[in-house]
Amino acid sequence: MASQDWLDKDFYKVLGVSKDIGDADLKKTYRKLARTYHPDSNQGDAAAEAKFKEISEAYSVLSDPEQRKEYDQIRAMGAGGARFTAGGQGAGGFEDVFSMFGQGRGTRSQSTADFDDIFRMFNEQQGGSFGSGRFGQPTGGFRGYGGPTRGADVTARTTIDFLTATRGETITLQGEDGKPFKVKIPAGVSDGQKIRLRGRGRPSPDGGEHGDIVVAVTVRPHPVFTREGLNLRVTVPITFTEAVLGATIEVPTLGGEPVKLRVAPGTPSGRVLRVKGRGVETAKGTGDLLAEVQVAVPSHLDDAAREALERFQALEPKENPRGDLMAKARG
Repeated sequence: MASQDWLDKDFYKVLGVSKDIGDADLKKTYRKLARTYHPDSNQGDAAAEAKFKEISEAYSVLSDPEQRKEYDQIRAMGAGGARFTAGGQGAGGFEDVFSMFGQGRGTRSQSTADFDDIFRMFNEQQGGSFGSGRFGQPTGGFRGYGGPTRGADVTARTTIDFLTATRGETITLQGEDGKPFKVKIPAGVSDGQKIRLRGRGRPSPDGGEHGDIVVAVTVRPHPVFTREGLNLRVTVPITFTEAVLGATIEVPTLGGEPVKLRVAPGTPSGRVLRVKGRGVETAKGTGDLLAEVQVAVPSHLDDAAREALERFQALEPKENPRGDLMAKARG
């Protein structure tokens, strides 16, 4: 079952998209936002970092068809603003109600009467009574219609390096009871994403299902690479002469041998060269390596180099590269 905080988070609003957006447009929107708010582009900006984590979480849910369907269903159920509390101890009633439908998609079947009972209780809430179902038991559960109370979820956090996030790995964490437990980090996990271990949380107080362990993942930034979905991005400096005359250059790959790329003559600074299949590899597909070339300007020239450059300046075309910019600025 999806995390209860989905009721409070409008992932469509976070990404600024409509609820019927297609996968391609969703990915395009996410990439644009990720470039804008990525920590590497906003050093020391806590607000941008928080926004980046927020859009990453939203995209990780909406880009997964199964999670998106579950999210939409839960949001639709909570659209009326009804909130059920567990014995006055905060949000949690929805978890108990949804547990009657079967955790983990179909682990327990229910009759049609159960659904009727649930919706009847929602209607009765308007009159201030929950009927014989009795939400608000001291244990925080729901009795009378759905059976025993579901155990509470347990939260955990882990910080992993960039390479582990792209390739995936099984790691060991320590639970709140001091006992170690293993969690499989899937390849391509995003910074801020949550991993749910079903049935590994606190036990039910009355013989019901155990809660889950929810692991929040933080990914350390890489000094060279950044993520755009399944694609990896790297900035590669080139010299002025390499940009003008063309060259074959080496480009690093994540955890592998460098690859050689051809820079065409007249390549401008900022052009992106693509290396197919050298991005993040997951069960859903494999991304590419995007190498953005940036012309490096030398900070020091000896006399011979300066004289050669001055001779080139005398021979280069006299057109003003900013002429079109000025014309457009004047309108």
